[in-house]
Amino acid sequence: MDKFQFHDMSFTWLKGGMTYMDGGAMFGVVPKPLWEKKYPANEKNQIELPTDPMFIQYKGKNILMESGVGFGKMTEKQLRNFGITYQSQVEDDLTSHGVLTEEIDIVIMTHMHFDHACGLTKWQGEELVSTFPNATIYVSEVEWNEMRNPNFRSSNTYWKENWEPIQSQVVTFTDTIEVVEGIDMIHTGGHSDGHSIVLFKQNGDTIIHLADIMPTHAHQNPLWVLAYDDYPMTSVFAKEKWLNEGLQNNYWFSFYHDAFYRLVKWSQDGKEIVDAVKRTR
Repeated sequence: MDKFQFHDMSFTWLKGGMTYMDGGAMFGVVPKPLWEKKYPANEKNQIELPTDPMFIQYKGKNILMESGVGFGKMTEKQLRNFGITYQSQVEDDLTSHGVLTEEIDIVIMTHMHFDHACGLTKWQGEELVSTFPNATIYVSEVEWNEMRNPNFRSSNTYWKENWEPIQSQVVTFTDTIEVVEGIDMIHTGGHSDGHSIVLFKQNGDTIIHLADIMPTHAHQNPLWVLAYDDYPMTSVFAKEKWLNEGLQNNYWFSFYHDAFYRLVKWSQDGKEIVDAVKRTR
């Protein structure tokens, strides 16, 4: 498991599953000859996209950001369509770290699309139950409302199997919330109407997690947004704002879906990577 010590916060990336999604959809209107230089595709035009939750130990708390694709939650057709080559190993990874799922105190959810939220529940016999039964689960109010009442488009990714068993654990917020001292969630919209980003702050340093408005390092250009985004112009403006702040203030950028990097620092002009934590392949 890849690890990073950020002052008093320890970060460990868990194996949440592997998807292979259409590269054209992941880069929207950007021509393939441009994006393929930054992020390679296979013979089916699919790109490798991990769904690896970040496990944070801080101030005596066990914190998880995102939950992976889960295990045994999808049909064979879904596994094929989403290009899932392996499912979540989060429980095993936590156990090897000396932590039980019952000992997770907080789960941070940037949004509730299936590839982020399927790991929140699991099968126990014939019943779906909460994977992290003692955790407080944070998500924006807009996202939580849409999750439970999806529209015609979003019903394809907001599944009742992922929210019904955890209803009593969810805490929502409107604009921003301090989850614990040094960890802030901020609602941005864009990828989904309720999409949020996360800032980790320690001793003047910051890690910014832009979630699916910048799912990989190759999506750095503010105009390179996903065809999956419900509100692409909102994504563009949010990414431009937070990317500029991060570049000017020497932030680390973290990624949930990047097959090559866990964390990246760019030069102030954004043209070169000056420091990085690479993903073990």
